Amino acid sequence: MEIKKSPKADLKNKRGLLLEIGLVVSLLLVIGAFSYTPEEKRIEKVDLQAPIVEEQIVEITRQDQKPPETPRKVEVKVIADLLQVVTNDTKITTEVDFTEFDEDVDVVQTVGVVEEEVVEDDQPFLIAETMPSFQGGDLNTFRAWVQQNVRFPQIALENGIQGRVVLSFVIEKDGRLTNIQVLQTPDRSLSEEAVRVLSKSPKWTPGKQRNQVVRVKYTLPVDFRVQN
Repeated sequence: MEIKKSPKADLKNKRGLLLEIGLVVSLLLVIGAFSYTPEEKRIEKVDLQAPIVEEQIVEITRQDQKPPETPRKVEVKVIADLLQVVTNDTKITTEVDFTEFDEDVDVVQTVGVVEEEVVEDDQPFLIAETMPSFQGGDLNTFRAWVQQNVRFPQIALENGIQGRVVLSFVIEKDGRLTNIQVLQTPDRSLSEEAVRVLSKSPKWTPGKQRNQVVRVKYTLPVDFRVQN
């Protein structure tokens, strides 16, 4: 059986009409595109040449200089005016009365001589040719003696205070230990104990520099440690 299409459903008959409609629409779009004009924008050109600014020259003010003072006139007396020139035959009289002097008395002129005080540089040495000795030993021997004689302060022990005290002292020419100074300490109670022991130090054998007895300065650390 042959199938037949309805003339209304056949699109081939309308192909020419659809083509014309498409051409008209395309033509309208082309005409509209050419007729559309975008908004104009103006671009200002920047002037690259900057205007020349004239600088105002300010005059330099100068202080009026005072004219130099006129030199003062100083009158100088000529020695010839002060001295009276006389001839050899002229007798010169003086106001000295020689009757006060006895002929048998010799006049002796005494000149006082002021003795200059000799100021000795008694500054202590830090290093001498022969350093002082303590009981036949050196500074380490003295430090061991100090550590054996110090007592841990009770107040520092209760508060858990311990550490190192650094002191300085001077060995005098006669072997005495003087000028004890505390340079560093963790607590006052520890430094007072260290100073107490150093002040009871026996005499040292003094140091020498060029066979001369001199003063020598030392620095000594004293440790306060709690041993478990």
